[in-house]
Formats: sequence, C-alpha cells, structure tokens
Amino acid sequence: MSTANSIRTPAALVLEDGRVFRGSAYGARGRSLGEAVFCTGMTGYQETLTDPSYHRQIVVQTAPQIGNTGWNDEDDESSRIWVSGYVVRDPARTPSNWRSKRTLDEELERQGVVGISEVDTRTLTRHLREQGAMRSGVFSGDALGSDEEMLAQVQASPQMKGADLAGEVSTKQTYVVEAQGERKFRVAALDLGIKSNTPRLMAARGIEVHVLPSSSTVDDLLAVEADGVFLSNGPGDPATTAHATELTKAVLQREIPLFGICFGNQILGRALGLGTYKMRYGHRGINIPVIDVATKRVAITAQNHGFALEGEPGQRFETPFGAAQISHYCPNDDTVEGVRAFDVPAFSVQYHPEAAAGPHDAAPLFDEFVSLMEKAK
Repeated sequence: MSTANSIRTPAALVLEDGRVFRGSAYGARGRSLGEAVFCTGMTGYQETLTDPSYHRQIVVQTAPQIGNTGWNDEDDESSRIWVSGYVVRDPARTPSNWRSKRTLDEELERQGVVGISEVDTRTLTRHLREQGAMRSGVFSGDALGSDEEMLAQVQASPQMKGADLAGEVSTKQTYVVEAQGERKFRVAALDLGIKSNTPRLMAARGIEVHVLPSSSTVDDLLAVEADGVFLSNGPGDPATTAHATELTKAVLQREIPLFGICFGNQILGRALGLGTYKMRYGHRGINIPVIDVATKRVAITAQNHGFALEGEPGQRFETPFGAAQISHYCPNDDTVEGVRAFDVPAFSVQYHPEAAAGPHDAAPLFDEFVSLMEKAK
C-alpha cells in the first residue's frame, strides 16, 4: 500500500486520558493497543521497530520525517517488528537508499502493524512528557469508531506495570553464535529480548555466545560451561522477573562473571536488593547522556526503558554478595544507569552499548566484560 493511498484513509490515536489525535492510516489497517511512548532517535527506525524491548508499545517518533531510507534486509534486530503500533508525522513519499528493498509503509502493512501518520507528534510528545506514558490505541479502517467506543477499548487494555513480557519475546530453543576467529571465551546469554547486534559484537571479540531461553534453569546455564553470563535487554516490568532474578543470584553465588544491559541491569539490581519503579515517560532515544561515577566521564548513549532502579548516583550499599555501588547515572534526571558489585565479578548498565544506529561511546563495555572473564580465568 503506498503512502498516497494511506493519506486517503482516516485514522485516530486515542490515549487513555481521552485525548484523541487524528491522522491518516499508515501501514496496516485495523486496531492496535499498547502503551504510547516517544522515541527521540533521528535515525535507526528499523532497529527501533524490531527491538523486542518495544513489545506491546505504540512508538511515537519525535523526528518529523520517517521512512527516508526505506526498509532493508540487513538491519533487523530480531525476526520481526515488535511494536504494537507506530505514530509518525511526515512519512517519506519515496525512500532513497542503496540498500532499500521496499518502503516502510509496505513493511508495516506486510507485518500487520497498524500505524498512523500526519499526527502533530510535537504536541503529542509534550503531552506524554507532562502526563506520562499511557495506554493507547491506533484505529483505522473498520476498527475506527466513535471516540467513546475507542476510548473504552483503550481503557480495557492491560497496563504496562505488572506486565510479564520477557517470555513472549525470548527464543524457545538455545542457539549458538560462533566466535569470529579463535574462540577465547564462551558466554551464556539469557534471552529476555536480545537484539541481534549483541551476540555479533561479542563474537567479534572472540566470544562464542550461547543464547538461552528466558525459562532456562541454573542447570541449563551451568551445562554451557560458560566463562561469563550475559543478561539481555527486554520488555515489561522488572518486578515480574522472579525467575531471572533468582537465576542471577545463583550466578553471583558461584562468582561467574556477569554483565547485564537495560532489562538485565534492572534484574542484577533486584538480585542485589534494589527496588524498581515505573518512570513517568522513560528514556527512549540515541542521544541520552550518562555519567560514570568513578571516572566522571560522559557517554552519549542509546536507551529504551520505562522502568528504572531505585537509588542515588554514587550510592554504595551492602548486598548478600558484598558491597556494591550505583556506578552510572543520567544527569538529566539522576536516573540510575548502572550498578557494579565489588566483591563478585558483576556489573550492568541501563543503556545499549550494542546500539547499531546509535552512538558507540559505550561499546568498550564489551571489552570490560572480556577483562572480567580474563581475570576470573
């Protein structure tokens, strides 16, 4: 379906507080329900759409023009688009990129993702910043009804708080990503919504990555005979991850080197005794600053999270596994961005060092993970 045809089909974005934004259908027609969140990335929309961390979320792109580079077959971060719905302002009429295979509109329609275009995304983003991320729905075609009917459907949909989603996006079977060149280490990666580029970057460092389902047991993990354990990014409320948290405690007890990112940061934090909470609108984009407490160094990072760990920048605290510290924070709002244990080999960050379309300031964290495994050996 071309963008020109999309313009002739009315669509509506309905927020749970009753606010309605009108526009034109983009992608598939029908109904999509999810949490409305905004992403400030000016590039990398293909990676955003295929990031499993966006499961059950309707993503609003703050960049006004989306779709300029079309859709290719190389940049997917997983096997499918995971967002529930998509909201853009000005969709590209004609994509232009040497790798483009089809338009973004065509790919959204092919995968059944209901979207809306011609929305005043600036006003919408300001509303979400002030009122917070909230349940919403995109409606078009036969699903388009009265404001009251659509609002009732949105308000009947599940909340993100309390949502246990990692199991829905995790691999069902273990698979292996071979090391490039000589194998130096073997890592067991718990798939809570892992992105394709993560094992790729570890493989480039001589790591053989065994990607395990989120339901894996301690015995499954130990059977890999791994030099290290990785906790991936993923969707949902970290308060629902009792299994992953207990698994992490078992890894810490055995002093196996551990590295976590995003959702994995929240799980390590919970394993160390910290609480988590739902943020008002979260951090989603590729331009978010983070400060390392130890070095005072600033990194510009890619992030995608609506929950965060409780704690203060630089805070030291005791855990069942020894001393630990809040190691990184965001200077915009003092959100916890990293945790480091001192007496067991474990650390994590809230951001994405593997971000393919984002900044690469944090990529050396994979080298730090390698150093941790070298010391353990």
